Amino acid sequence: MTRPNIVFILLDDVRYDDLVDHPFVELPNLKRLAAEGASFRRFFTSAPLCSPSRAVFMTGQYPFHNGIVDNGERGELSHRIVTFPKLLQDAGYHTGFFGKWHMGHEDDSPRPGFDRWVSFVGQGVYFDPTLNVDGVVAGVKGYMTDILTAHAVSFIAAAPADQPFLAFIAQKAAHPEIHPNQVRSFPPAPGDEGAFAADSIRHDPSWRAPLTGKPALQRPVDATDPRSPKGGLPDQYVRDRLRMLLAVDRGIGAVLTALEAKGVLEQTVFIVTSDQGFFYGEFGLAQERRLAYEPSTHIPLIVRYPGVVPAGVRPNALASNVDIAPTMLELGGAAVPATMDGRSLLRAWRNDSTTIRDDLLIEFYSDTEFPRVKGMGYKAVRTDRYKYIRYDELRGMDELYDLQADPYELRNLLPDRAPAGVRDDLSARLDRLLSNRGLSP
Repeated sequence: MTRPNIVFILLDDVRYDDLVDHPFVELPNLKRLAAEGASFRRFFTSAPLCSPSRAVFMTGQYPFHNGIVDNGERGELSHRIVTFPKLLQDAGYHTGFFGKWHMGHEDDSPRPGFDRWVSFVGQGVYFDPTLNVDGVVAGVKGYMTDILTAHAVSFIAAAPADQPFLAFIAQKAAHPEIHPNQVRSFPPAPGDEGAFAADSIRHDPSWRAPLTGKPALQRPVDATDPRSPKGGLPDQYVRDRLRMLLAVDRGIGAVLTALEAKGVLEQTVFIVTSDQGFFYGEFGLAQERRLAYEPSTHIPLIVRYPGVVPAGVRPNALASNVDIAPTMLELGGAAVPATMDGRSLLRAWRNDSTTIRDDLLIEFYSDTEFPRVKGMGYKAVRTDRYKYIRYDELRGMDELYDLQADPYELRNLLPDRAPAGVRDDLSARLDRLLSNRGLSP
């Protein structure tokens, strides 16, 4: 197989249903990608938190394995982890990174594996950001989504004709803008502020659902934190987040145009996904992410690659972001290290009924950022049918859901309503997924 170019767009905090089958958000360029390629129905993050999820994408290893287990200062380690862009670069790819790296709060210096580097400190800002471009730090005027897109387009236009290229575009959208005193906002691009004003936000049955069977969430919580308002994320913030996607979609269109102008669109794999989802009020949650429930872990994966990915397919394979790195390496003709936990998805790209895995791991390591989820670190396993959440510190609060009968996770089957043997089977699966602890870098 000829080695393709790769455009990989990683969004921030964008849920599966923000992009797929949304009732009123029109994203024509993303719709084109899905119509001409594949949109995975069951793709999940194995770490619903920014830094750990990004490391999973990059390394093909679960957090316990690659060492980036939280949003703490991981800059030094993130210079040492072995990433798929570095392995593709070693295999002859011309590589560029554009956007949010995040593994390191103050270190925005170029990471190994990239011929072109455009990034920023921590979360950055949406308007008039300061960027690190190949080691040179300077302020730039404009809106972050547009700025990163422009850098990626320039990289594609100038890419050498005798090398395949990888453009990794890690957009800040739709992460909250961070202000003092824990205040957050979701600023759309100029001109998009009035979009969807007349549209009603859709709420699933888990929206503000009772916390029956969720003892970890039943603990007393201080609702004065503006990030965690009572009842979850207000609808006006949900609407602003959706407005932010309009600039993302225009950026996708600009990249498609650049590929067409260069004459390489049909030789390019185009991928759009997200690091994790977001809570819109499910179980009264807002910006906590982190937890193993579907709104936080279910993420989009849209892939366009003519000749390999049939047009308009909706693969049903159970898959995770841990599977991305080996997939990219197989595409690029590079060896997949035996230390990777993921599995290539290429078979599922070609055949939408292919099975990739029977279960996947989801991890969160307790932090102190959000009082409501204090001490709620867990290891979870998700199968075709069940999800089992085993808390690390909280005793007697584990959760098990039959996703076939209860897709909105309203009825915890623990402690005594699970079918015979199911909990033991899921616990054994979880132990197996965690069994390669000795392979730390």
